[in-house]
Amino acid sequence: MTLHAITVLGHDRPGIIAETTDRLAGLGLNLEDSTMTLLRGHFAMTLICAGEAGDEAIESALAPLTADGSLTVTVREVPAEEAASADGTSWILSVHGGDRPGIVSAVVAVIAGVGGNITDLTTRLAGDLYLLVAEVDLPAGADASAVERDLATVAADLGVGVTLRAAETDEL
Repeated sequence: MTLHAITVLGHDRPGIIAETTDRLAGLGLNLEDSTMTLLRGHFAMTLICAGEAGDEAIESALAPLTADGSLTVTVREVPAEEAASADGTSWILSVHGGDRPGIVSAVVAVIAGVGGNITDLTTRLAGDLYLLVAEVDLPAGADASAVERDLATVAADLGVGVTLRAAETDEL
């Protein structure tokens, strides 16, 4: 079974998800992982699908989605990888405050600095209020209290609030 990463980007309209997934199912592809969102009126979707169809067949099946020029579709084969080891701990990171450049890079640098991994990240801007919510995996042995202190220092420098709390299993 081959894995394919498929992206669909462009101007939002009703039916993009339905049309895309119908065409993929028609090729016998199984949707294994996905994320879909609107970013200021622009649709963004990334899918990981498994099946026997090749990249060219997938591109051909999805070509009608791009016919009017409002969407871009990319397809590429990705190597099958072993699932990441779950020997760390899962956390929810949230940041809120006034918007300014550099919030994401400064905050995620703290997580990366201890070998942590961001597994999901969403940001929103509502007027001048900035919100970031991320799912974070910290490696076994990471000092969560030290990470929280480092995040608080970075947040103070940025003039934003930050919280890091253990994730409940049903939140992920």
